[in-house]
Amino acid sequence: MHTGERPSDHQGAVVPPLFQNSTFVFDGWDEIDAAFDDRTNAYLYSRLGNPTVRLTEEKLADLAGGERARLFATGMGAISAAILSVLRHGDHVVAVQNVYGPTSNFLERYLASRMKVGVTFVPGSTVKDFDGAITDKTRLIYLESPSTAVFSLQDIEAVSSLARAKGIRTIIDNTWATPLFQKPLQLGIDLEVHSCSKYLGGHSDVLGGAVIGSREDLGRLSVEEVELLGGPMAPFSAWLLTRSLRTLPVRLRHIERSALDIAHFLEAHPAVESVRHPGLASHPQYELARRQMTGTTGLLAFTLATDDVHAIKRFVDSLHLFQLGVSWGGHESLVYAPVISALKEYAPARFAELGITPGVIRLSVGLEHPEDLIADLDRALRVLA
Repeated sequence: MHTGERPSDHQGAVVPPLFQNSTFVFDGWDEIDAAFDDRTNAYLYSRLGNPTVRLTEEKLADLAGGERARLFATGMGAISAAILSVLRHGDHVVAVQNVYGPTSNFLERYLASRMKVGVTFVPGSTVKDFDGAITDKTRLIYLESPSTAVFSLQDIEAVSSLARAKGIRTIIDNTWATPLFQKPLQLGIDLEVHSCSKYLGGHSDVLGGAVIGSREDLGRLSVEEVELLGGPMAPFSAWLLTRSLRTLPVRLRHIERSALDIAHFLEAHPAVESVRHPGLASHPQYELARRQMTGTTGLLAFTLATDDVHAIKRFVDSLHLFQLGVSWGGHESLVYAPVISALKEYAPARFAELGITPGVIRLSVGLEHPEDLIADLDRALRVLA
């Protein structure tokens, strides 16, 4: 809450001011000349650095246990910048199978055609999955734990140890757990990426992304991917994000309890075939979750006991408190059926590998009362009877 804040610098304002300026001025030649020699720390132009953005970056780095963070306009801006900071033409990537759809497409389509980068997707449930896919051109292992749609985990410490032994860099998408509940940098990961639009923002009013890591890695990324690709977070978005970080522990503890209540309800419901949530004892990697996470959040999935698309549509359309939307991590509860867009984001062969069937439903549990959310689900599930 207090990292980087000095109220005495701003007339005692308890809320840090918003620096909405695009450029900065200097008293003379020598001062601006020195700023050009230290572009990662000095303030020249808000594309390169801004006091409001820098404050939020300091807070995120502190929360994650990293030395430095850089904020981007979107989550994909952060993800693509982190990946590009590691890869060169002709390199090879080993990635967990169920990564975020646009990340998969960036690796498999964009980089393959533009930079001749090869990618091998693996289930990732064991270290052997990664070890067996490594080639002499492998430069990056990309993780997402828990992973998209199926919420499978990777053993972060074991994979990062394997990568370091072979001179391979590692990146993890830690959006689901947030740096509050999982600290991959302390488990040996090189770069941690986030969509700040999810729990870190938490109010469905901010687009943003973050890359967190060492001072050396982030310094290099700042003068290359940040400065040259030009996708930094705007000051007002960073100001909103600082506001949201203040309430992150309170929000996530409520969401954690509510999501577990809902997951247990769904597990016991006859219209539900299975539930995917790492906080459930029935999750096949429950012990790993307990070992590398200190809490769980509110994004989960369950499989209806039917693949009839018409029945599934009736269920989704019967929900009232759970609104239909593609994002997650906000104050509101949302429902989504991955099959709606999966074939639009993935090639048919990749879709078949992901373990997503028409009956898979994704829930993002918000801040509503859990009893009200359970009643909403119970009412909608009756249409399947």
